[in-house]
Amino acid sequence: MKIADKIKNELLKFLKQNKKADLITTYLFYLEKNFNLKPVLFLKEKMIYKSLDELIKKLENEGTLYRETEIKIQFGHQEVNEETKKIYICPFTGKVFGDNTHLNPQDAIYDWVSKCPENTERVGGLRPKRFYISEDPEIIKKYITKRKEPITKIVFSSGITGKLFNSKKAIIEDFKKSVKHLTLFEVQNQNKFEIEATFLQFIEEQLTEDNIKEFVTNLSQIKEFEPYLEKWLK
Repeated sequence: MKIADKIKNELLKFLKQNKKADLITTYLFYLEKNFNLKPVLFLKEKMIYKSLDELIKKLENEGTLYRETEIKIQFGHQEVNEETKKIYICPFTGKVFGDNTHLNPQDAIYDWVSKCPENTERVGGLRPKRFYISEDPEIIKKYITKRKEPITKIVFSSGITGKLFNSKKAIIEDFKKSVKHLTLFEVQNQNKFEIEATFLQFIEEQLTEDNIKEFVTNLSQIKEFEPYLEKWLK
């Protein structure tokens, strides 16, 4: 199959920037560009996937990326202001502590839920110190507004970090920051992490002697690659 002009130019640029690149390294770069591969490492599973979109789709189908969660928002002015970046929320009353309104907000929420009358849950006879955390500006804004009566609100809890977000989109954007992007060369030359089964099968099918020979044959038909082929075939 003829190498497309766009990929040809990307290959030449790659070889100029990586003068010591051998044939296999160059072929892996070609596969990455030809099949639009954008591998990512999902550290929680210690697994490498073909692309971020594929990983997100898998987690959404499994229902592990996020879930709907109901929170209570008390009436009156909460202990949150325009400078608040992180809040700790009591799931039983909606009481909230801001990172800039309390010296030790995490200690304050622990103390609150351990004594909260509405907390009727018991683990070993003791009240569990369970609470929510959110850094989503849209959720924080809801606690700044004065309200006449308590309300409940459906938000989304990240299945990865447990943090609350105002929308699924916000969770996905936050999740994107947690994965590491890799090149196909890095994927092939690492031994710490598993490669997702269909992605591994794809790599094995492509990385064969016949396919590499075909790649060399296609390159040989393009004059600009002659110096590199001579070096590789010596």
